[in-house]
Amino acid sequence: MENSAKDDYRIQSFDMETQKLLKTALKEPGAVDLEKVSNVIVDQSLKDHVFSKEAGRICYTIVQAEAKQSNGSAFRRSLLNRLQQEFKAREETRERSLQEWVCYVTFICNIFDYLKVNNMPMMALVHPVYDCLFRLAQSDSLKNEEEVDCLVLQLHRIGDQLERMNVQRMDELFCLLRDGFLLHDGLSSMARLLLLEILEFRAGGWKLSDTAQKYYYSEVAD
Repeated sequence: MENSAKDDYRIQSFDMETQKLLKTALKEPGAVDLEKVSNVIVDQSLKDHVFSKEAGRICYTIVQAEAKQSNGSAFRRSLLNRLQQEFKAREETRERSLQEWVCYVTFICNIFDYLKVNNMPMMALVHPVYDCLFRLAQSDSLKNEEEVDCLVLQLHRIGDQLERMNVQRMDELFCLLRDGFLLHDGLSSMARLLLLEILEFRAGGWKLSDTAQKYYYSEVAD
């Protein structure tokens, strides 16, 4: 529970009643309505980009606490159900609010990264996560730096794990990214730089050489 202080810090943006709900869920999940807890976390993740990057850690702590307390998985089940609902509505979400869509992708990738079964990513999330990343690789999304930035950040975070789960889909995704980089004339210079960096990142076995690191990150800083 060394992360509990950080988790407390991240829930300060909620009202006092919701903070109490979440703090109880982190320590004694059997004492609260876990479906309500999962909805609170997802709702906040969709509107708060900082929270969406960190919510996986809170979810992981609740899952662990529930397994330890009652060997149950009600929270994980509720969370996956809600993620599935949001996944089905992803195109409407993107049309309504690009920020909410980017938050959703960040959140589902964060959950994929944190929630494991027998130390393996959850199979139920592999294809939805890939589908989200494929959507970010479409030509209309590549014109938007916010979506390109989201795509590249997620691939940095979970690309190697995703590839191990399904290498064929990763190959297809990178074909799209390579074609986007080479053939798409509507890309900003920053989008081009980000795409080139992620192409090189995967080609290097999901890491960058020191030289490439200096090149890309001095460019980004400039």
